[in-house]
Amino acid sequence: MENTYEDIFTHVLPALESKKSEFEVYQYTTVTESDIWKYCVSKKWRKKDIATLPLHQIVNDVLSISPAEYMTFEQIDQFKTANWFSEVNQEELQLLLNPKNVDA
Repeated sequence: MENTYEDIFTHVLPALESKKSEFEVYQYTTVTESDIWKYCVSKKWRKKDIATLPLHQIVNDVLSISPAEYMTFEQIDQFKTANWFSEVNQEELQLLLNPKNVDA
């Protein structure tokens, strides 16, 4: 029987809670267990089938995350998903991209 992400998440929840507590020591109080899990699935196990990984390796991967490593991932993820021009309308965007057409 193959384990699902939810089953594995439940099994490693104590390790995720421990890592969350460690992050809180470093004043990263908004990080949740789910955020750490998402990081592991997206970054650590991106090219792996976690259903086939041994439980001890999954726990080790979770416990070995450094706050700096996690925050770097989050910052890059925010840069990738940010809509830099969300508050700029089409006319303003054209002025930004093609300033020579502005009447002086």
